[in-house]
Amino acid sequence: MATDKIASVFGGNGFVGRYVVQNLAEAGYTVRVASRRPDLATPLRTLGKVGQVAPFYASVLDDASVACVVQGASVVINLVAVLGDTRSQGLEAINVQGAERVARLAAGAGVSHFVHMSALGAAADAPSAYGRSRAAGEVAVKRYQPNAAFVRPSVIFGPEDHFFNMFGALVRYLPIMPVYGAHTRLQPVFVGDVAHVVTRAALEPELAGKVWSLGGPDVLSMQQIYAWVLKEVRRNRMVFAVPDGLAKIQAAIFERLPGKILTQDQLLMLSQDNIVQPGQQGFAELGMVPRSIEQCVPFYLDRFRPGGGRSGIVVEKQCTTKI
Repeated sequence: MATDKIASVFGGNGFVGRYVVQNLAEAGYTVRVASRRPDLATPLRTLGKVGQVAPFYASVLDDASVACVVQGASVVINLVAVLGDTRSQGLEAINVQGAERVARLAAGAGVSHFVHMSALGAAADAPSAYGRSRAAGEVAVKRYQPNAAFVRPSVIFGPEDHFFNMFGALVRYLPIMPVYGAHTRLQPVFVGDVAHVVTRAALEPELAGKVWSLGGPDVLSMQQIYAWVLKEVRRNRMVFAVPDGLAKIQAAIFERLPGKILTQDQLLMLSQDNIVQPGQQGFAELGMVPRSIEQCVPFYLDRFRPGGGRSGIVVEKQCTTKI
C-alpha cells in the first residue's frame, strides 16, 4: 500500500497496542506492528486495508531489528515494558535500555513524532524498582527525543485486562479474598481512552513534549475494588485485608514460584496511591471525558457470575470498543 504516512508501534500487539494500531490505520497510516512475536500480530492485519497493517519482528534489546522498523517512519510509539525482572529480561534492560534504544535509533532515522508510554507514579524516588525504572526510561528517551510525548496511565482496564478479569476469576474459586494494599487508592482508566490519547499525542504536534497523566473518573481503594467486583459477579466472599508483615512473607515466597503471582516489588507499588495529582495534565486538558468502570466492566465480568453469564441477568454494554 503506497503511502508517505508510516507509523511504527513497538508492542503493537499488546493490550493497549491493538487499539493504537486500529486508530492509526483509521487515520490513514501504514502501521508496522513491532514485537518479538509477529505471529501473534497476524490478526491485526484485518484492522486496515490490505497491506496497511504489517507485523514486524523487533526486539527492543537489539539495535538491528529496531533500526529496520523505524527506518522511513514519521511516527514511532513505544509501548513495551515489563512489571518485573525475569530470567530473560529485566526492568533495566526493557524499561530503560530498551526505551533508550528505540528513541536513539528513531532519532537517527529522522523520526519527528515520538510517543513513549510510561506509568503513573514513575519517579526517581519511587518506592518500587518498577516506578524508578519507568522514570529512568523517560529520562533516557528525552535524551534523544526532547520533543517526545509521555503518556502515564494508572491501572488500565478493558475486556482483555489482567486486572478485573483476574479478580473475577479468583472470586469463583477462593472462599476468602486476600487484599494487598487494602487502603491504597487507584484510578482505573479504560484502554480505549488511553489508546486515544497515545494516538493524539503521536499525530497532534501541540501535544508533543508534554506529560499526560491519565486516570479514570473513579478513585477507589483496593478493598473497594474487591467489594465492587463481588457485587458485580453476584457472589458472597469474605474480604481479608492482609497485614503488611504477612504480605511481605507471602511475597518473598510467591515471587520464587512459577508465575510470580505476588512479588515484593509489587507490594512496594501498592504502598502509595496511584492517582493523578493536582496540576498534572490529563483528560480535562485534552477535552476528553474518560469512561468509568460502571460503563465498561460489568459486561465482561458477566461470565464470572453464577451460571457463567447465563443466569438470566442482562448486562447492558454501555462501553463500546472497536476491536
